[in-house]
Order: sequence, then C-alpha cells, then structure tokens
Amino acid sequence: MAKYLVIVESPAKVKTIKKFLGKNYEVMASNGHVRDLPKSQLGFDPSNDYEPKYITIRGKGELLAGLRKEAKKADRIYLATDPDREGEAISWHLTKALKLEGKDVERITFNEITKTAVKNSLKNPRQIDMNLVDAQQARRMLDRMVGYKISPLLWAKVKRGLSAGRVQSVALRIICDREAEIEAFIPQEYYTLDVVLDNLDAKKQFVARFYGDKNGKLDIGDKASLDKIMDQLQSASYRVESVKTGKREKKAPLPFTTSTLQQEASKALNFSIQKTMRIAQQLYEGVDVKGNGTVGLITYLRTDSTRVSDEAKSAAVDFISQNYGEDYLQEGAAKAKANGTKVQDAHEAIRPSDITRLPSEIKDSLSRDQFRLYQLIWKRFVASQMSSAVYETVNVKIAAGDYRFTVADSKRVFDGFMLVYTASDEEKDDKKLSAHGLHEDTKLGFSSFEEKQHFTQPAPHFTEASLVHTLEELGIGRPSTYSPIISTLLKRRYITKEAKNIFVTELGEVVNGIMKESFPSIVDEHFTANMEGLLDEVEEGTVNWKSVISNFYPDLEEAVEIAESQLQKVKIEDEVTDVVCEECGRNMVVKYGPHGKFLACPGFPDCRNTKPYLEKIGVACPKCGKDIVMKKSKKGRRFYGCEDNPNCDFMSWARPVAKPCPECGSYMVRKGSKLVCANEECRHVETADKDEA
Repeated sequence: MAKYLVIVESPAKVKTIKKFLGKNYEVMASNGHVRDLPKSQLGFDPSNDYEPKYITIRGKGELLAGLRKEAKKADRIYLATDPDREGEAISWHLTKALKLEGKDVERITFNEITKTAVKNSLKNPRQIDMNLVDAQQARRMLDRMVGYKISPLLWAKVKRGLSAGRVQSVALRIICDREAEIEAFIPQEYYTLDVVLDNLDAKKQFVARFYGDKNGKLDIGDKASLDKIMDQLQSASYRVESVKTGKREKKAPLPFTTSTLQQEASKALNFSIQKTMRIAQQLYEGVDVKGNGTVGLITYLRTDSTRVSDEAKSAAVDFISQNYGEDYLQEGAAKAKANGTKVQDAHEAIRPSDITRLPSEIKDSLSRDQFRLYQLIWKRFVASQMSSAVYETVNVKIAAGDYRFTVADSKRVFDGFMLVYTASDEEKDDKKLSAHGLHEDTKLGFSSFEEKQHFTQPAPHFTEASLVHTLEELGIGRPSTYSPIISTLLKRRYITKEAKNIFVTELGEVVNGIMKESFPSIVDEHFTANMEGLLDEVEEGTVNWKSVISNFYPDLEEAVEIAESQLQKVKIEDEVTDVVCEECGRNMVVKYGPHGKFLACPGFPDCRNTKPYLEKIGVACPKCGKDIVMKKSKKGRRFYGCEDNPNCDFMSWARPVAKPCPECGSYMVRKGSKLVCANEECRHVETADKDEA
C-alpha cells in the first residue's frame, strides 16, 4: 500500500487535516519557516549576482530530522503550506532542507481546511511556482537590506535597539505627517442655521437646515454674516418650493479581505490588528466543535481578494432562500447557483467554510473572542450575497424670501442585507420622516431659529484601523504585513496608543527625521507602492527578481555611506541641569532613554538616582504663575503642565506661549506658524513672530 506524507505549516492544522485522510497519510508540520538568511550577516553576495545564503533556522534541526525520516518512507510527498507567496517559499525551502530532489514531490493548496477542499487539492496537485518563490525572496532581501544597512546607523546616531524597515519606515512617516498636520491646524469659524417651522396642516413641527439663496449654496463663515441673514429673514414668509420623492438602494457590502476584516474588527469589536489576526488564524486552522471534532471554520485569512467560489455562492443561495426568502437573494444569485462547480478558488475572500454552521450553534465551543470574530465574518459573508436595502427618500426645498432651506429624509422600506448585517459606521434608520406629508400647498408658520457656532476640526489621529485603510489605499505593504508593521512601531516605541488613537513619540520623530533627511526614497509612499508593484510583476513572471535587487542595493549603500559621514548624533551627552541630586549633591544631567529624556545623577554607578525630566519652556502658568514644563504621558505623548503639579492642575496638549490673547486675555498656544487663543469661546488667531516662544 502506498504511503503519503503531507507537510503543513502549523501544528494546529495537523489534527484537523489528519481526520480527513486515510491511514496511508502521515501529516506533519514544519512550524513555519525552516531556512532563512543568517542573522549575523547581510545574507547575500552582491559580487555573486546577489545570490542569497540560506541556513537552517536555529532549533529546527530535530524537526527537520523527523521530517527527513518520514520523507524517506513516503512514496509521495505533498507540500501543503499556506496558499500565498510565503507559503510557496516555505515549500521550496522544505525541498532544499529535506533534500527532496528526485523524490515524488507535489504542491497542494486549499483555501479552507475542510474535507472537500483538502481532498480536492490532492486530486489537483501541481509543481512549486517559482515566480511566487522569487517574489517572496525579493521581498525578504529588500527588507533585509533596509533593516541591516540603516538600523546600525540609527544605533550610532541615536541609540541601540532601534530599527528601520522598508515598509515600517513609510508607515512611521505617514503617522508623523498626520501629527504635524494636526499640530499646525488652525480652526476656522463657521455657523449653521436651522429654522423650526410649523406644519399648520398637520399641526406638527419640523426642522429645516439653511442651504443658501436662490442662486445656490452659501456658507455662513462668521457671526456678522449670520446676523445679516437672520435680519433679512425676520419678515420673510416660508413656503414649500419643491418636493422630490424617490428611492435609493444601498448595495450589500463585499465579503471581508484581510484589511477590511482588520478595520471592521477594530471598530466593531475593539480588537487590535494583531489580536484579529491571531484569532482568525485559530478559526482557520481549526477549533474543536462539539460533535464534529476539530473543524476549520473560515477560509484563508491573508487575502486581498473579494472573489467567492461558485460552490460557496451556491451554498449561500440555498441558505438565504430557505432562511430569509427569495426576495433577499442578490440579483443574479440564482444564475450563480445553476452554474456552480466544485472548483476551489485559490484566492477567495474571507468567509465561513460552511455557511450552515451558525455562530449561535457553535457558541459553546468557542471562546468569547473567537465567537465574536466568527459571527462578524459569518454575518458579513451572508450579507454580501443578499439583496440591496431600499430607502424611500424625500427632499424638500423651502423658500424664505431670497433664501432657501432644505429638509432631507430617508426611510428604509426593505432591509435586504441589513436584516443580517449592519456595519459599525452604518447610518441608523429613522422611522419617522419629518418631511413626510409636506407638499407645495402646505401652509407653514415660523416658530424659531436655532443657530450654532462651529469650528473646523483637524484630520483625526490615526487609529490602527484607519492606518491600515490608508496603507492599503496607497498600495503600501500587503495583507500579511499590516499587523507586523504596527506591532514593530509600538515595540520600538516610535508610536504609542491612547484609547484607539495613535500618537508619535519623540523617539519616533527623531527616527523619522533621519529617514526623511538621508533616505527620502525609502520613506516615499510612491516609491514603496511602486516597489510592491514590481514584486507583483515578479510573481506574474514578467520581471526578474534579481534585477529588482540589483537596481535597489547600490543606491541604498551609497545613501548609507553619505549618512554615516554627514549625520550628526542626535543624543545629547550629559547636559548639566540646575537640579541637585538629593542623595549625593551633584548637579543632575539629562539622559536619553527608551521613553525619552530623564534626569540621572552623573555619579552613576555609585549613585543611581534618577528623576523625570521636566523641561521649562519659559512661560508662566496661567493658573498659578509658576513655570510651565514639557512632560510625557505614560505612553510617551508630549504635553505641557505646571511644575507645581499636583497642586496646580494646568495642562495643555499644544505648546503655550507667553503672549496673552489681545481680545480676551486668555493664554495662547502655538499651532504651526499661528498663535491661537486657548479659550474656545474666543479662538482669536494671529501669525506668530519668528522669535515667539
């Protein structure tokens, strides 16, 4: 009887897959990569056509010995690593590490760990796709070049333990640019004007929003403009000028890709990107479901495709029609059912492996977080195959002299996919239409005005979800890289998180400044996106992977040499302060640590006294008159507070200046090149002098 060996990546998959196959199949795991570039050196030879030097990863010797032993017994070996570039590369490395040349070796992939998918893959094996392998080799070597060439420079110029990365450094720049934009933002005043009107026919009130005049839309930019409009409206009569009714459809959402799952799990479940990927991996590899054994609950979690296999579409048609009715089937769904096949699409969206496995039915077999994420994926996929939601809309234009007000309402008249799934940012349905019943003969009466002052807001701080969305939009990184990028930035303390918001630390600003000055192309979003495009072309077989490497490396090496000679050290050596060490009497000095500056006794190691570094900014506290100092929050974000804290609770995120507001006397803060009054009711703005603190 023939004996077959199936090698997968994760030990968690072994148990799941083994139960699908007969006793003639042995299933073993490689535990991820088995070979890599050596940690102690660059790992390739530029003088020898950039040939990489791979070595066995430390600690994998015993595992490889076990795999070799089973490989010798097997008549055929199936390499069943993940269906992506990295999985393809792992399979290729396994053929080298296990010395499988001359053996009967075939590559199989499956998008979901189900009996049908695994058995179908065994019926349709193929050879290793070297284009995929080469694309992964190119990515790995590009990342190694940037990391191993620039990181030592950061150690020398700032401190040990820092790192640069081909994609990570671009992400850091994007965050820093957003923080600079927020810091420099100058709020602009504007007003909104609503009018409360009486529908005299229906004996009820409704609110209309100021739109403009008979010539078009008008913005109300200041109080004087508002007062002028209101004065002119005092004697105006109100009438319905036009009523437009209609319908609009809200289409079903697409099923999840990696990035959209990460974003929605962050918003709806408050999961970090890392947590989402960890739990999704568990659902994909298999969970012990009562009565069914170990079951893979979702399809492969690293994908940028929204495609769905015909087999899955057919199952969705059956499920939706049986449970919700034919009206809820997406247009064209029946056709998909008729043409359904059993072929698995290698690059599908993330979906449940079995649509009939309801979240509520397996809740007891899942952890709370596993259940919540599975339910989110299940609902999104079912909704993606359902019909659109339909809204009844009413748009009313109301004339008041030369001015115009509008009322716009909508009411959901058919829920469609929203019967199953509503996204975290979905609009809430308003069952009561305030414009309902209005027509051109409706008699209106004036009741009151509701005017409000507003100030424009800066772009929001990035969250993990919005950063992933931006990286995806710009074409930077790939589904598998978003989580490691954010994790590395947090680990290196380049960024910090407060609630969901991301803030750059002082250390992050320093590193970003060096990267922008010395390696502008590496942190240029367009350059990085173009590089991703080149890697895609390598995968397609239209570009040679070594040509990508050979075109990149010489320019990088030259930039590093220039930076080494021209960049000055950022670290300030032992800046003496007037703070006296209470333990030994020496004047304490400024040191730079992982969290920024701190005070230390120069008598170290004899005296180990340290204190927080409080940098005076030369401005008196507006509450008590003592000095304002620059501080850091626990997570590394800069703010300004009174040196007499906790006796004085003054605090400001923006840097205060000595000049008081000429209009209200409150303190002012610097916003880029402008000074802005901190009093929200005043908001006086003026240009800062060059020498202004």
